[in-house]
Amino acid sequence: MKSIPEHLRATIGQRVDLIDTPALVLDLDAMERNIQRMADFARKHQVRWRPHAKMHKSAEIALLLEKAGAHGHCVQKVAEAEALAAAGVDDLYISNEVLAAGKLLRAARLAAQLAARGGRLAIAVDSEEGVARLAEAMRVAGSDAGIDVFVEIDVGQGRCGVPPGPEAVTLALAVAAQPRLHFAGLQAYHGRAQHLRTATERRDAIARVVQAAADTRALIEAAGLPVPLITGSGTGTLVHEAASGIYGELQAGSFLYMDADYAANEREPAQPAFEHALFVKTQVISARATHAVCDAGHKSHAVDSGLPTVHGLPPERALRYASCSDEHGVLTAEGSKARLPALGRMLWLVPGHCDPTVNLHDYLIGVRGGLAHGVVDRIIRVDARGALT
Repeated sequence: MKSIPEHLRATIGQRVDLIDTPALVLDLDAMERNIQRMADFARKHQVRWRPHAKMHKSAEIALLLEKAGAHGHCVQKVAEAEALAAAGVDDLYISNEVLAAGKLLRAARLAAQLAARGGRLAIAVDSEEGVARLAEAMRVAGSDAGIDVFVEIDVGQGRCGVPPGPEAVTLALAVAAQPRLHFAGLQAYHGRAQHLRTATERRDAIARVVQAAADTRALIEAAGLPVPLITGSGTGTLVHEAASGIYGELQAGSFLYMDADYAANEREPAQPAFEHALFVKTQVISARATHAVCDAGHKSHAVDSGLPTVHGLPPERALRYASCSDEHGVLTAEGSKARLPALGRMLWLVPGHCDPTVNLHDYLIGVRGGLAHGVVDRIIRVDARGALT
C-alpha cells in the first residue's frame, strides 16, 4: 500500500484555505450526514444497502459505510475487488460481467481468500458462456467455498443483461447446475433512469423495471428455483425500488458525494436530502475583463456528465464554469450582480460526475468544519484508483 506523501501529511491540522490547488477535497461532516440519512432510509424501508465502491474507491470509506450498516459493497472490476479486499473489505460483489479467463481465475482465487476469512465474493453473469467460464475458473482455482452468482437482466439500461423473462430462467438454471456456483438472485439496475430529470419520468421508468423484475422472479420460481434477492437501484431512483416490495437491496453510491449531475434532478419528496460533499478546490490564476481562468481543468475532474458548478455563491452572484482544457477552467459571470473573481481567489467546484473524478486522484483531503473555516482532518487513499481490469 502506498504511503501518504509527507507534503500531504503536513496539511493535517491546517486551514482549508492553505490547501494547494487543484485538490480533491471531501467535506467529512457533509459526507457523514449523507451516510446517516442513507442508513436511516434503508432501516425505515427494511432493505439492505450495498453502496457502489466504484464511486469512492477507498477501503477507509468502505469500512466507514459498513460501520453505519452497509451490507458489503459493489464494484465493477476484479481489480477494484482485489484492491479493497487487500485493505480489509470482506464482502464484495462484482456487479458486472467478467469473461476473460485470467480475470475469472483472479476472481475465483479472491473468492476463496475472502471465504477463508469469513467474507464473500459475488459476481454477475448474462450469458451461458460466462457461466461456463466462471465454473471452469472456480474448478481450476480449487475453490470449494464457491461463489454467489447473480443473473443480470436488462431492465432498460440497454447495456449488459439478458432480457427479462424466459432467457433469464434458462440462465438461472444454468448457474444452479454448476456445483461451485450459487444462484444468488437477480441484478436489475436501470442506470439511465438515475438521470431522468423529473420525478415523474423516474417514477414511471422504475415502475416498468419493478414489473419486469417481479415477472422474471415469478418465472424462475415457477421453474423450481428460489430467487433469494433482487438487487439494483441508484441514488436517483432509490425511493421507488425501496418502496416496491420487490427489491431487497439498494446499490446507490453517489448519495455519498452528490455530484452536479445528480443535483440537477428534481428531488422526490421521499428522498433523503443528500448534500454535496466532494469538491475540487481551485485557484484563479489569470483574470481578464471578460473572464477568469482557474487551475482545474479536466485532468482534475471528469466532464462526461457536464461541467462542474461553482459552489457557495448566491444566484445573483453566480459564476459559470464555461469551458475547460487539460489544466485550465474558464469562468464567466452569470448572476445579475456577479463579478469575476480576482487573481488568487480560491473557489470550490462541484464535479459533474463524481466516479471518474475520484479516479483521477490518488488521495482525498478530508476536512472538518466546512469549506470556509474548516481544517484538514485526514488524508484518505483512493486505493482502487486505476483498477480497471
